[in-house]
Order: sequence, then structure tokens, then C-alpha cells
Amino acid sequence: VQLQASGGGLVQAGGSLRLSCAASGSIFMISLMGWYRQAPGKQRELVASVAPGGSTTYADSVKGRFVISRDNTKNTVDLEMNSLKPEDTAVYFCHAKRLVRPTTDYWGQGTQVTVSS
Repeated sequence: VQLQASGGGLVQAGGSLRLSCAASGSIFMISLMGWYRQAPGKQRELVASVAPGGSTTYADSVKGRFVISRDNTKNTVDLEMNSLKPEDTAVYFCHAKRLVRPTTDYWGQGTQVTVSS
């Protein structure tokens, strides 16, 4: 299973970015898909996740600004980030959690998001 993330970059505060993650393999439909981020000196934290049926979860810090979505026909999960703040600066990681035993976590390579003030 491979997760290929794309879409990071540099943006000014208040701007928007869209991250996309493409999943290879056959686990997409049985996986909770999500985005995590890790800022320098901080622990990796969940940003948002979306279940196979479409239910979503967001970190309090991004509620109302970020939207996660998945396309089960294309095996992709996107994160639309709006009203970005400097504190959103981090490396963002795509994550898949296989929900059928054996439960397994998969990680994509990180993509840098930098928000300038």
C-alpha cells in the first residue's frame, strides 16, 4: 500500500491550499483516511479524518476552516484548507487506517505547508 501526498506549499495568512492523497492497493474502501500534521518541536496531531461512509472528524483548531473529503472511485482523499494561519505551518501526512483485521496504519510521505504572516 502506498499513499502519495501532494499539494503543499507556501501561502500567506488567510489564503487557501488543497492537499491531495492518492492511495494504491486495495485497502481504500476499508480504511479510515486522514491527515495529520507535525510542526517543529511538536507531536504529530490529527487534523481531520473521514470514514469509508463519509463521516468526518476535525481537530478543534481547524473546524470551520478545513474540509476533508474522499472519492471512493478514485481512491483519493483531499484536504481543503482555508483561512490559513501561521500556526497551521507544519509537515502534513496522509494516513490510512485499515479497519478490518489485521488493523494496520499506513503513512504517506509528508508535504510541507508554510503559512507566512
